[in-house]
Amino acid sequence: MKPISVFDCISLTVYSFTFLLGLPANLLVFFVYVRKAQKHGATPNVVYTINLCLSNLVLVAWMPVKSAYTVLDIWILPELLCPIYNFFVVASLYGSGLLLTAVAVGRYLSIAFPISYKLYRRARTSCMISALLWAIVLLHLSLALVAEKGAYFVSPFMPNTSKCYENFTREQLDVLLPLRLEMAILLFAVPLLLSVFCTLRCLALVKRSCLSAGSKRRILAMELSALMVFVVCYTPYNLSHVVGFITDSNMHWRREAIVSSCCNVFLEPVVMLMLSPSRPKDLLWKVCSKQNPKQHQVKETLATKQRATTSVKGQLDPESVKAT
Repeated sequence: MKPISVFDCISLTVYSFTFLLGLPANLLVFFVYVRKAQKHGATPNVVYTINLCLSNLVLVAWMPVKSAYTVLDIWILPELLCPIYNFFVVASLYGSGLLLTAVAVGRYLSIAFPISYKLYRRARTSCMISALLWAIVLLHLSLALVAEKGAYFVSPFMPNTSKCYENFTREQLDVLLPLRLEMAILLFAVPLLLSVFCTLRCLALVKRSCLSAGSKRRILAMELSALMVFVVCYTPYNLSHVVGFITDSNMHWRREAIVSSCCNVFLEPVVMLMLSPSRPKDLLWKVCSKQNPKQHQVKETLATKQRATTSVKGQLDPESVKAT
């Protein structure tokens, strides 16, 4: 086992936050939005948020493997798990980015074209869009797996030095580098430009609206927070694809670049809670308020008795008696 460097400590800290904060946060948002869909029906925002939570939970499930790989610096699991691990991690990252873009586009359309957008604002349409986005991601990652030509990207040069998806042959790089560039453009750069455009247009429309200054500041904070999560979390990893294509090599800092991408797991739930129509402090109540019918009836009875007592007190008030 290699000595743990400073950056390894930073990586392990990020992975620990990703697991310890991302797991409960995404489960909380997931159950809140599922319950909302059950009570009020699914909306596009609900569909995209549930997909985001599932995508983040997939990444959270692989965090212990990623932490162990960072500490040991060797791949000790069976070779078959290497492409499966890499497939789900990268699929989660790109899927989350595309879903964030879909949320940004939906917000812009609802503000800029409220009447026209309402005609197409259906949960079924959002489900189809989500399925299409996932199909695009899975297609690209499947092509990347085909490029390995039967290998599992586990390359043992010497005993106890196995690496997962790090050392490639020249033939593999000839296929992977253009594919990575295309993924960086199609799955990151285009969604990023769409998100920037929609966010700026939303802010411009809100600025000209009749909303109060406090509401405008709240919307500004929400929109910019969502955009900053997209930029900060996904830029370094996709930049490694662009630089790798330019230099015609596999960048050694790709493992470091993916660290910031893992932060989306515990940052995106915060953004989705901010974008929720309900106030964040009410969301825990929505989850915890799931009571059985008997408890609900008892509370209703107590409230009715309290209202009746108040009414009787008002009728027996001395001033009311004197007036009579």
